[in-house]
Amino acid sequence: MLQRCFPARTMLSMQNFKRALRLCLRYRMTVIGGVLSALAVAVLWGANIGTVYPFVEVVFKGQSLRHWVDAEITKTQKTIDDQQATIVGLSAQLQAAPVAEQRALARQIELLSIRRAADQKALEGLVHLRPWIHAWLPATPFATLVLVVAVLMVGTVVKSAFLVLSTVLQERLRHLGTLDLRKQFFRRTLRMDLSAFNERGTHELMSRFTYDMDQLGNGLGILFGKALREPLKMTACLVGAGFICWRLLILSLLVAPLAGFLINRLAGSIKRANRRAMEEMSQIYQVLSEAFGGIKVVKAFTNERYERWRFSEKNREFFRKAMKIARYDSLIRPLTEVMGMTTISVAILAGAYLVLNQQTHLLGIRMCDRPLSIGSLLLFYGLLAGVSDPARRLSDVFGHLQRAAAAADRIYQMMDREPAICDPPRPVKAFRHRKMITLSGVRFAYPEGEEVLRGIDLEIPFGEALAIVGSNGCGKSTLANLIPRFYDPTHGKVLIDGVDVRAMRPRDLRAQIGIVTQETVLFNDTVMNNIRYGARRSTREQVIEAARQAHADRFIENQLDDGYETMCGPQGSRLSGGQRQRISLARAVLRDPAILIMDEATSQVDPESEQIIHRVLSKFIGNRTTILITHRRSTLELADRILVMDAGQIVDIGTHEELTRGSALYRRLFQQHAAA
Repeated sequence: MLQRCFPARTMLSMQNFKRALRLCLRYRMTVIGGVLSALAVAVLWGANIGTVYPFVEVVFKGQSLRHWVDAEITKTQKTIDDQQATIVGLSAQLQAAPVAEQRALARQIELLSIRRAADQKALEGLVHLRPWIHAWLPATPFATLVLVVAVLMVGTVVKSAFLVLSTVLQERLRHLGTLDLRKQFFRRTLRMDLSAFNERGTHELMSRFTYDMDQLGNGLGILFGKALREPLKMTACLVGAGFICWRLLILSLLVAPLAGFLINRLAGSIKRANRRAMEEMSQIYQVLSEAFGGIKVVKAFTNERYERWRFSEKNREFFRKAMKIARYDSLIRPLTEVMGMTTISVAILAGAYLVLNQQTHLLGIRMCDRPLSIGSLLLFYGLLAGVSDPARRLSDVFGHLQRAAAAADRIYQMMDREPAICDPPRPVKAFRHRKMITLSGVRFAYPEGEEVLRGIDLEIPFGEALAIVGSNGCGKSTLANLIPRFYDPTHGKVLIDGVDVRAMRPRDLRAQIGIVTQETVLFNDTVMNNIRYGARRSTREQVIEAARQAHADRFIENQLDDGYETMCGPQGSRLSGGQRQRISLARAVLRDPAILIMDEATSQVDPESEQIIHRVLSKFIGNRTTILITHRRSTLELADRILVMDAGQIVDIGTHEELTRGSALYRRLFQQHAAA
């Protein structure tokens, strides 16, 4: 049905939209209910238009249906008798006529026989209906009028009820489909490696999760709504018109292929314009994300005017793209209206000629088997008018579906990405780390970037605390990120207890690793749940014990209004930097990792908090391997060895005393940070 309403090339360009559609089709009972209710709306739509016939042929002539059926039977029987007499007379003439005239007479006899057969069939139908009409329908013209109006009203009420049901089911399918798609999109996005987030940025993801998903949801809703109901309404009217005179209907619809061709030409342009507009919307999300996320910097450097200009430029660009879409969309409705008017105009001219002249042929082509009555022709016109209203509504549907198709392409473009870090086909069981972390010949470069690590060979025995120091950009954090397999080395291997980390499931590997970073990440949840994030199945008692070990229990109980049930706020905004860091440390303590990675964890906290964190670490790092990325003297004191890096390479390694004596780079770094 949809292919009848929309061009073939458009349907072929909507493969991703069909993938989203299949999510809705899983809810079979809702789909069946939606189709049946839409079908009921369509049938009642055509049936209500069908009341034109009894109004014109019966009521307006001052008759009841009983009088009408009796008169029609008598009239049709007389017509059949006259036709039979004419056929007999022409047959007699045919036998005596010259050869030159026989062909014309035979043609007349053939046409009269066809018309007589059609009238005979109509007579049989009337004779079959007469007992039912006399038994159940009114005897007076006014009572007949009341009945017709009552049927029209009841049909309208029932149609409206089915329309309500159809709309509710349409919205249900729309929201169920987008609900499933959001979950799939979120699940797929969480599986992606860190580089995928760095390449696209959160603004791009948010744009596709919100704006694009809304456009796709609107398309799904329209598909199960207007795009289903309106073609069915058109079909009901076309079937009714075809039942009256199918040849006249075909003649009237000759212009439809031309309109379909022109709409098809617009399809690609509309979809491309919508895709560009969605890309521009993602740029608006980027400006908003950067401005609001860095509002402190914006205000500190008094750049409010500049940010307003940036936002205004992106908005104007989106406006230009939206107006281009509007111009394309504006062409669709005139096309459908011109098509509808042309169809009705052809029907009026051809039908009026047949009725006024009581003909069955037009330009030598047979249009019907028996002449049309005025009532039949008016009903035919009414049904064609009934087609034009759904066609007008479908002009809006086309633009929405193209917008939804463009959104589906953008959404599935991200969903179809394969993560660079994935489970191996036959994963090795990851036992708790007990022996050695080894980096052998490791080299690493970010996509389309210069090499960050060059020829790293390193062994870290279990239980050792290794500090990594070096200038900014030398590869310290990148090296640490290879151990939990946030990235895979370009060359070389990372081994834990002799097993390549690529042979383990990332989930199993990371289950024994705890990470505390410079930028503490807390969620807008309770303190209890933020600590429990390190081990979701932990009991309340275990969470409190971890907080005690991290020296966070005292301020949680004494300084926070609701203790462990206090909401941390977005990004932990209701807590100080030291409080956030201790909660983050408690989260790592609760996880009880075999490997602990501290990435500049104390660089942004006050001296008091730093001392507390160091006391915690001095006890906690025992019996586990610890990697400390830092320049602070107090943190370096926790390390058994210190690794010095420069330009992606290991320059030196040893204790603080050894490096102070033998490494000029380490002395310079140490002096710089000591002075700071």
